[in-house]
Amino acid sequence: MQDVVEKVYEQVVARNRGEVEFHQAVHEVLESLDPVIAKHPHYAEGALLERIVEPERQIMFRIPWVDDAGQVHVNRGFRIEFNSALGPYKGGLRFHPSVNAGIIKFLGFEQIFKNALTAQGIGGGKGGSDFDPHGRSDAEVMRFCQSFMTELQRHIGPSTDVPAGDIGVGGREIGYLFGQYKRIRNSYDAGVLTGKGLAWGGSLVRTEATGYGAVLFAQSMLSTKGESLEGKKVIVSGAGNVAIYAIEKAQQLGATPITFSDSSGYVVDEAGVDLDLLKQVKEVERGRVADYVERRPGARLVTGGSVWDVPGDVALPCATQNELDGDAAATLLRNGCGVVSEGANMPSTPEAVEAFQKAGILFGPGKAANAGGVATSALEMEQNAGRTRWDFATAEAKLTDIMADIHDSCVAAADEYGRPGDYVLGANAAGFTRVADVMIAHGIV
Repeated sequence: MQDVVEKVYEQVVARNRGEVEFHQAVHEVLESLDPVIAKHPHYAEGALLERIVEPERQIMFRIPWVDDAGQVHVNRGFRIEFNSALGPYKGGLRFHPSVNAGIIKFLGFEQIFKNALTAQGIGGGKGGSDFDPHGRSDAEVMRFCQSFMTELQRHIGPSTDVPAGDIGVGGREIGYLFGQYKRIRNSYDAGVLTGKGLAWGGSLVRTEATGYGAVLFAQSMLSTKGESLEGKKVIVSGAGNVAIYAIEKAQQLGATPITFSDSSGYVVDEAGVDLDLLKQVKEVERGRVADYVERRPGARLVTGGSVWDVPGDVALPCATQNELDGDAAATLLRNGCGVVSEGANMPSTPEAVEAFQKAGILFGPGKAANAGGVATSALEMEQNAGRTRWDFATAEAKLTDIMADIHDSCVAAADEYGRPGDYVLGANAAGFTRVADVMIAHGIV
């Protein structure tokens, strides 16, 4: 790193002790900015870098709620409103035991540049709680969401901050959150949350968008080599929305996804994933991947090792941060994997990213490859503002165009700064310059 960039990073580490995921996210972006700062030194003036790594607002609050047995629990809630240069804060809510301030901060920081790449006028933010909805009744989840929103409603609004879903927050949770917001505020602000039900302001394709987008980005990368996904074997991690709809879009484009996973292990289905069965198990029954294997002849559950041990042409990490490390990357490369498109947020460790780049394979970083979800959330906001709803084909066509534009912006930025084919540099440089130019225009705020 250049001296000026290194100093900013050292300050981030000193001010945010122990927040290793946040340190990792900031380092990855700042490291990419060396050629940008060298070409445009004004980006290092006016403490611009120092401002862009510091959240505009950090909110933490307690969430008391009562379970079905009458026992009182207290969880922590977070909302990091990171950067509003381009528009209202936009980013999901994550309900998972691993959630803490550092995790939310890393996610919010990534969201700044991801949202900028969509060119839809949305800033970066993220939120959530260390509450675990798994195994809780609908009534318990409802009471928790109502308590969570009782505090969060003070800080959000269609022109201020627009949360969505993330890990542990699906349509059920968004419904409870919106109901409480509407009750407290006495206002039907449909644009205050995205990921809503279709009957009350939701958008078609929102459920599918992140998984679809990661696959569309992979297809765009392959097209630069004169190839496509047709006939390729795909390794997918995760079994939530992102993984399920990455599998669906990959199948639509002629590929054969053969894996998926959850915390209990991973499934290998060499015949190709039975998508209808997977949706039944995970979306309807809220079951585990083992339930799929019990009903699918030929599929096997592996409880040791890593899903990345399975040979394939394309890898789609769609589970969580840092799930794919340097050893897993080496295994993928030995097995002939030529494309990695990140469906999750920062699922590859720095060692894995370095291995992919050194090998010269096609690597799509999350802030570009998984931007389809937030892009479609912004499309939902647009529909809410106009009190209209597009059909599936219209929404999907808009998503496809946005993902192609994100890909082309990354390619153009990588070319501009002398690193053709480097999607990490391209995504960071393109996202950063869009935000930085507007921050400069707004003055020291």
